[in-house]
Amino acid sequence: MEKVKVMIVDDHEMVRLGIKSYLLTEDRIEFLGEAKSGNEAVRLAKVHEPDVILMDLLMDDGNGIEATEKILTFLKDCKIIILTSYYDDEKVFPAIEAGAHSYLLKTASAEEVTSAIYKAMKGESVIASKVADKMMTRFRPQERKPHEDLTARELDVLRCLGEGMTNQEISEELFIGVKTVKTHVSNILGKLEVADRTQAAIYANRNGILYKKN
Repeated sequence: MEKVKVMIVDDHEMVRLGIKSYLLTEDRIEFLGEAKSGNEAVRLAKVHEPDVILMDLLMDDGNGIEATEKILTFLKDCKIIILTSYYDDEKVFPAIEAGAHSYLLKTASAEEVTSAIYKAMKGESVIASKVADKMMTRFRPQERKPHEDLTARELDVLRCLGEGMTNQEISEELFIGVKTVKTHVSNILGKLEVADRTQAAIYANRNGILYKKN
């Protein structure tokens, strides 16, 4: 079996040294080199053409997201595994959108890192559990709020209820009959699943459904 050519990118020397020491014990891995910045990683990738890159995110002189995007323009088959301490939305999603193959945290064991390298060569991605949770939350359909099912006119009436208006006042404000107002109020109470107009008014204010006069 051909060896997997691996490169490390991290701005901390001790991190690079630790990963390198372990990779050198793996017979199936060929260590190509290391870079301490994103821009240096791009330069070395052009020279060595690695199969897999272990990429940190926050570095001086070019971050990991920028480097990932640039490297994949000329090494389309390269598998870039993000290896970082950060898993906030501002890092995770831009890295994945840039083309990262896997996303690991530095709390991962050496065995987990090497396993991710071998899996990458099979086309399999590995995502840290904390990162996977964020991805599931982002792409899970958001629960609709009750007022989203109101018609445009019902929303107008709800805004007026939020202002504490009576049916007569709503009728005059919206230029509709009192009987029509009562029908809308009844529909609103049903859709919001509230007991009375006071609760509807509270709902309107809590959800920022505010009344704006022309």
